[in-house]
Amino acid sequence: MPNIVDAIVKVETFIISIPREVPYLGPLKAGEAINERGYLVRKGNRTIYPSTDMTLLVKVTGESGKVGWGECYGIVAPEATKAIIDDVLGPVIIGRDPADAVVIHEDLYDLMRVRGFFGGYYLDALAGVDIALYDLAGKVLNLPIATLLGGRRHDTIPAYVSGLPRATIRERCDLALEWVAKGYKGIKFAAAVSDEGIVAEMAALREALGPDIDIMVDLHWKFEAAEAVRLIRRLEAHNLYFAEAPVQPENLEGQVRVAQGIGVPLALGEELRTTYEFRPRFEARAMSIVQPEIGHTGITEFVQIGRMAQAFHMNVIPHASISIGIFMAASLQVASTLQNVPYHEYQHSIFDRNLAHVEGDMSCANGAYLVPTGAGLGVEPTEEIFRFSIRRQP
Repeated sequence: MPNIVDAIVKVETFIISIPREVPYLGPLKAGEAINERGYLVRKGNRTIYPSTDMTLLVKVTGESGKVGWGECYGIVAPEATKAIIDDVLGPVIIGRDPADAVVIHEDLYDLMRVRGFFGGYYLDALAGVDIALYDLAGKVLNLPIATLLGGRRHDTIPAYVSGLPRATIRERCDLALEWVAKGYKGIKFAAAVSDEGIVAEMAALREALGPDIDIMVDLHWKFEAAEAVRLIRRLEAHNLYFAEAPVQPENLEGQVRVAQGIGVPLALGEELRTTYEFRPRFEARAMSIVQPEIGHTGITEFVQIGRMAQAFHMNVIPHASISIGIFMAASLQVASTLQNVPYHEYQHSIFDRNLAHVEGDMSCANGAYLVPTGAGLGVEPTEEIFRFSIRRQP
């Protein structure tokens, strides 16, 4: 029997819910309210969000006593993802070697593929486990994940500021100027809360920030393809850097129509989880910027998506969702190995305050992320974070 790096002896999961004063995307608007489960629906894109920073942590313990940490998308109904790991994935990987992370990921995917579970909560659960396995293997070998993946190209990665959670255009412009003064060269605003007009907000931001700052817009899947093309063409007059998510995510034909009808890069992919979902969009040239979200993909799929993007001569600008910092570290580790990464999303209203809940040298300042340098992910949660661990009643 071959020597193994370690053997998995235990898998645990923790729902984390960290209160916040202002909900994600900014203050509540008319007709928006937090329900009894702690969720709100944004009228601008008809999408549900938690009123707290909610996520799911995964802890994998090896026979050596070392621990690998993972985290996956746990924004809504994290009990679903937790149950999948606790009941299905965790028991199956007991005794396996975390250094076999790719093989394990393929095996776990195969468990449910014939039942149609090639997306959604099942793949989110796989992502959390996958990240934890890489972290554990890296700690046992005393190597960062980037080294396990073949080598680090970047010690820092440019960060674009995502979201301007203020009530009015004037306030959002002032906030954008504050970030530019701190050294950031990219700003993205959210169409879902552009109540005074998307074009008006773009024009105001360009006037305030000048010609040298990259301005992006997240269209939050709001539009029909022809509407999106017409809108983006108007935004192009103000030197738009990229347009994100213009049409419904399942509308591949519409994505292609938009990509072919505009003169700026189209960015897609935060909601996709595997190369199987990305492949038809690559082949159809449905985008020119790829936005994998590691809380959905895990490391194994993120790497494959990133390599595929390079083969199609597309840039990778990773998406960043609600995280206490564990899967953010994973995203930076993988992104640091890729050639074609002009930016990484920076969710400042989440990353900065939740950074206090992880130990390590990961940071974001002066317009760039510092990729963590320690073994494995290079970060791990503090004991203090578990005071936010919850077990909600159905």
